[in-house]
Amino acid sequence: MSKLIRKDDKVIVIAGNDKGKTGVVLSRKKDRIIVQGINVRKKHIRRTQQAQTVQILELEMPIHISNVVFCSADNKPLKVKSRTVKGKKQLYYMDKGKEVVLRTKAR
Repeated sequence: MSKLIRKDDKVIVIAGNDKGKTGVVLSRKKDRIIVQGINVRKKHIRRTQQAQTVQILELEMPIHISNVVFCSADNKPLKVKSRTVKGKKQLYYMDKGKEVVLRTKAR
């Protein structure tokens, strides 16, 4: 189900140093994603002619897509299922015995 995660989805980290934190997916390349505020690393930039001062940048680094799951409105992990209805792919989850559609995509 991790292949269903795409840009602008709200996710929660389930493994690694940032376990339990939530964020929004900024980008995705194959099986790695960049999540806002997750896996932040510092990069030191030396002085050049363009940048006259030494800089320390904080960058979000990619994490594997299997380390995150979809997140509900109250920051709980969701088990999302997919199905095809009338030629459209739907992502849905169960909430108190009722199906809630997360996203619908035309094929």
